[in-house]
Parts: sequence; structure tokens; C-alpha cells
Amino acid sequence: MQQMTYSQAVKRLEEIVKLIDSNQLEIDQMVEKIEEANRLIAFCNEKLTKADQEIEKLWAKGLQSEE
Repeated sequence: MQQMTYSQAVKRLEEIVKLIDSNQLEIDQMVEKIEEANRLIAFCNEKLTKADQEIEKLWAKGLQSEE
């Protein structure tokens, strides 16, 4: 999953939601999809947190260089 981009992860999450909403999955399949979705959500949260930290650093550098 580490080679996956944020956009790819979101797209896969959307696919999983559609599968779950279709009510055509067996319970075992649904459990697998929910576990996959949880991993994807954690991956996306990590990406967003890192991006937010980078933005904060850049913002702080920008403010310091203006002083």
C-alpha cells in the first residue's frame, strides 16, 4: 500500500463503499472489505497528517523570512 497515492487510496475506498452498499457481499467478504477500508483510511490519515506538517513548516519558514 505504500506505493499507493492518496488519490488511488480514496478511489479504492469509494469502490469498497459501493460494494458494501450493494448488499451483495457475503459476510466474510464484507469483513475483508471493511478491514481493507480501515487500512486505507489509516493510510490516508497518515498522508494528510504529513502534508499538514509540511505545510506548517513551510508557512513558518515563510513568516520567518518576512521578518
